[in-house]
Amino acid sequence: MGRPRQFDEERVIQRACREFWAKGFDGTSTADLCRATGLTRSSLYNTFHSKEHLFRRALSHYVNTMTARQGTVLDASGSSGLERIRSLLTVIVDDETANQESGHGSGCFTVNTITTIASRNPDIARVVEADLHRRLSSLRLAIMDGQLDGSIAAGRDPGDLAWYVTSLIYGMRVAAQSGAGRTALEGIASTGIEALTP
Repeated sequence: MGRPRQFDEERVIQRACREFWAKGFDGTSTADLCRATGLTRSSLYNTFHSKEHLFRRALSHYVNTMTARQGTVLDASGSSGLERIRSLLTVIVDDETANQESGHGSGCFTVNTITTIASRNPDIARVVEADLHRRLSSLRLAIMDGQLDGSIAAGRDPGDLAWYVTSLIYGMRVAAQSGAGRTALEGIASTGIEALTP
């Protein structure tokens, strides 16, 4: 009978997630992962089999955490559809400002993955695609609510607007990586909100 694991697997995944998020799949070495997680090379590979498998687990952890948070903001009761989307954009501004202030301006792990390894790895692309569908679905529902309550222009397709808001969020994260500060990000968010109003 093998010895029981002496570490918390979820904590290891969280630490690996931060490492991959900061350096990307290609830029993260096994030595980096061992240092970040505190595991030996053999423990790392006995548990997660490969760097790619650990990356998928780390990415899944990230997207599930971030998408759950988006869902919480967009499902908030007592607010119009537009206000819920405004709140989501405020979260993005706060996140990116905090990242800049702490020196961790790594952008969005999902966006970074889309523009690098997802284009050549179908398994990782599937993780990103499934997450995108969840995000678009929650945005679409909030937009439909906004169209019903009159806070969002009713003459547009909710699916198209969901894609618009998703693209806006991706753009804000890339702008932050390029040096856009809070004021600029708030301006982008405000302009985006104006485009949704009747």
